[in-house]
Amino acid sequence: MTAEIYSLAKALHIMSFVAWMAGVFYLPRLFVYHTRLEPKTDSYKMFCEMERKLLSIIMRPAAISTWVFGLILASDFVARGAMPVWLLVKIACVLGMTLFHASCAQHAQGFERGRAPQTERYYRFFNEVPTVFLVAIVLLAVFKPTFFGW
Repeated sequence: MTAEIYSLAKALHIMSFVAWMAGVFYLPRLFVYHTRLEPKTDSYKMFCEMERKLLSIIMRPAAISTWVFGLILASDFVARGAMPVWLLVKIACVLGMTLFHASCAQHAQGFERGRAPQTERYYRFFNEVPTVFLVAIVLLAVFKPTFFGW
């Protein structure tokens, strides 16, 4: 892969990841406030619409493009015959973030059905999960640590 293509893929990967993270941080915060509302009210319905649009218009496309551009970048390692451990750990963390995203979608569906799937307190803690993944992913990408000398 040429340096220009690699740089373009890397830039698009970063932009996609930033957009995805914005949604992943915002959606659980919406859930916190959504739990305070009575079902079938206009406010409750508005939150359902906001959550649905955030998932479908921002989060899902950003998650897909993050994966696509990330795999393009990873393919460069494969083409050179090397798959560093830090990259495998990073991919595992991104998989964890993807599962968190899927969990958010399930929670949003619960609200759509007219009930808060969990309590406000639960969502306050739930909101912190992506931070752990974000820290791990960024540290792995920047420092590219070796594990046990591998």
